[in-house]
Amino acid sequence: MWWRRQSVRLSVHNIRINRGYILKQSRKLSFLFTLIVYALALAVGLYAYGRVSGSVYARLFAADVAATLFLYLVSLPLGNASVYDPYWSVAPIVILPIWTARLGVWNPGTIVLLICVAYWGIRLTANWAYTFQGYDHQDWRYTMLREKTGYLYPFVSLFGIMLFPTVVVFLCLLPALHYLQFGGINWVTLLGFALCLSAVTLQLIADKQLHRFQEQSPSRSEIIRSGVWRHARHPNYLGEILMWWGVYAVLVSVRPDLWVLGLGALVNTLMFLFISIPMAETRMAGYKEGFDRYVKETNRLLPIAIKRERI
Repeated sequence: MWWRRQSVRLSVHNIRINRGYILKQSRKLSFLFTLIVYALALAVGLYAYGRVSGSVYARLFAADVAATLFLYLVSLPLGNASVYDPYWSVAPIVILPIWTARLGVWNPGTIVLLICVAYWGIRLTANWAYTFQGYDHQDWRYTMLREKTGYLYPFVSLFGIMLFPTVVVFLCLLPALHYLQFGGINWVTLLGFALCLSAVTLQLIADKQLHRFQEQSPSRSEIIRSGVWRHARHPNYLGEILMWWGVYAVLVSVRPDLWVLGLGALVNTLMFLFISIPMAETRMAGYKEGFDRYVKETNRLLPIAIKRERI
């Protein structure tokens, strides 16, 4: 009957318009969807690793990029680039154990490094899970980029939101990948491990203090001025920066000839200093009360009272 055909057409039309509607309305379903997508991304990465020829580092990089491209393809029909958000922290805690198992090298240095990276990755992933609202919400930075770039946004999403961070994290991982081959511990190595653990602990403390403040604060316009946030505007970013300098220190403690692999930690530092922090502070200036005074009274990264507070 004609009305049945018309009803089918309307139903298909509604599905196309409201693609992912049910998924976007359920946080639990969004978590399940993310888990399935990342399992598939791992399969894609492993397939790419087995198919690509060249050095083991080239194959690992190809697998990393292949998994990222898969997530990008998923983000298109979903209409949400935040499907990539956990990848920053998940990839290293998957790549390094697989690489270590392949090498078959298990020594005290290897184990401690894996613990450091696992501590970092689990903390960051847990923080993502705690703040994850489902796919009805997208990171404000992605929404801003979509509004600014218009029809160019698919390219910005691919290269800026996804591939660029993937490359940065892979560069940061190179010192760890090399260290796992050689091992060895000296006093500089121990300092590197201590820096990694301290950096992640700083991030953990900063996260807990910020979440507690956000839960208790009656107004979104209020600024946190307690704990590690009292003298620093971005102590969590400081921890992220120091983490990878710690990994680099671990490597050069046993292989100083590989000093050039500090490029990853350097690029990561520059990314936070010139991209992440300026974007965050430009946004905060728009709705945080007394933000200009706050900037004058605090440091960007160091949670110590270098500047004199104004009364």
